[in-house]
Amino acid sequence: MATAVETLGKLERRITISFPLTDVRTEVEKRLKVQAKSAKAPGFRPGKVPLKMVAAQYGYQIETEVLNDKVGRAFNDAANENNLRVAGYPRIEPKNEAPEGQLAFDATFEVYPEVVIGDLTAVEIETVKSEVSDAEIDKTIDILRKQRVHYHTKGEAGEHGDGGAAIAANGDRVTVDFVGSIDGVEFPGGKADDYAFVLGEGRMLPEFEAATVGLKVGEAKTFPLAFPEDYHGKDVAGKTASFTITLKKLEWAHLPEVDAEFAKSLGVADGDVAKMRDDIKVNLEREVAGRIKARNKEAVMETLVKTATLDVPQALIAQDTERLAEMTRQDMAQRGMNVKDVPFPPELFKDKAERRVRLGLILSQLVGEQKLQATPEQVKAQVEDFAQSYEDPREVLKYYYSDRRRLAEVEALVLEENVVNYVLGLSKTSSKAIAFDELMGSNAQA
Repeated sequence: MATAVETLGKLERRITISFPLTDVRTEVEKRLKVQAKSAKAPGFRPGKVPLKMVAAQYGYQIETEVLNDKVGRAFNDAANENNLRVAGYPRIEPKNEAPEGQLAFDATFEVYPEVVIGDLTAVEIETVKSEVSDAEIDKTIDILRKQRVHYHTKGEAGEHGDGGAAIAANGDRVTVDFVGSIDGVEFPGGKADDYAFVLGEGRMLPEFEAATVGLKVGEAKTFPLAFPEDYHGKDVAGKTASFTITLKKLEWAHLPEVDAEFAKSLGVADGDVAKMRDDIKVNLEREVAGRIKARNKEAVMETLVKTATLDVPQALIAQDTERLAEMTRQDMAQRGMNVKDVPFPPELFKDKAERRVRLGLILSQLVGEQKLQATPEQVKAQVEDFAQSYEDPREVLKYYYSDRRRLAEVEALVLEENVVNYVLGLSKTSSKAIAFDELMGSNAQA
C-alpha cells in the first residue's frame, strides 16, 4: 500500500511502501521447498536434504531475492497508482518504524520533467550548402593516385623515366641509417638501420627531413636536432641531440596516369575515364549530402536545446555518464589499448551526458506532440538509400531487416530527420554556402 507522494524537490519524490511480513515468510518457505527438491549435501541423496539444512545454506539468498521482488513489485504498483513517470531507478531504504507485522521501505526517486518547447516560429536557423565541382573531383583523383603510388630508383632510367637527378627531394622515399646522441651518449630510440620514410609527409621532425634533403646515396650528414618540449619521448623532450644520417637508398614516386587502366583499377570495367569521373562525383555528392544533413541537424538540435525549458533528472544523467564511460572503455580496448587500470572519472562525461539526456527528452516530447514517429515506408526508403552504395543492395536489406536492433537504429535516424524537417519548416532559415574542404573537414555530431 502506498502512502501519499512527498515532493522533495523539483523532480525528486518519495513514497513509503509496505507489505505484510507473513507474505515474505510464506514466499521464502515456498522457494526453499522448491530448492530442496534439487539440493545436494554429503550423506543425503539429491532432494532428500532436510529443509533446515537447505534453509541454512540458501535461506539468506532466497530471502534477499524475495524482498527484492516484493519491494520492486510494490514500488511499481505504487508508482502506477499515483500516475508517476519514474526516471531512472529508485533508492530503496528500510524504515525503522513500521506497523506491527509489516515491512516498510522509503523509495526516493525522480520523475520525468515537464518539457516546454518555445516558439519555433520565432527562432532563426542557419543551414549550410555546398557543391561538388570539377576541382573536388580532381583532388579526389589525386588522392586515389597517391594511394596507388609505386617507387623506382631515382636516377636510373626505366619505363617511366629516371625521376630526375639522384638527389633527395620532397616526395622521394629515402632509406637511411641514423644514430643520435645527447652529450656524446646514444639514447634509446635514437638509432635505426634501413629506416624508410617519404620526405615531406611529416613523419620525421622538420630538422631531420631538412638534413636529408639534398643528400645522394652513400652520403652522410651530422646535424643538431632540438626535440620539442612536448615531444612524446619524455627522456629527450626539450633536449638537443646530435644526429648522423647516411642515405642508403633513394626512390622517386611514380603516380599512375589517369587512363583506362587507372579507371579499371577503380572498378570501371570498360576503363571509361569519363564514367570514372561521374562515379566519383556521385560518391562525393552522397558524402556531401550526408555532411550537410549532419551539420543542419546539429543546428536544429542546438536550437531545440536553447529553446526548450525543462529540469533534467540527475538519475538519467548518471546512467548516461556510465554508459558513455563504458563505451569509451570498450572503444579503447578494441583499439588494442590496455584500459584495465585506466580511470574514467564521471566528470569527463557528465556535460555530454546531460546534453544527450536533455535532447532526448525534448525529442520525445516533440515527437509525441506532433506525431513525428518513423513510418515503415520511411524506414524502408532509408535502408534502400544505404544500400545504393553496395554491390548487392538485397544483402543490405536483409542485413537490416533480419535484426530488430539494426532496424531500430534506422528508425531513430528517420525520427531525427522528421524532427529536423519539422523544425526547419517552422523556423526562419537562412542558407550559407561553405567550401567543400571546410565541409569535409567538419565533424558535426548531434
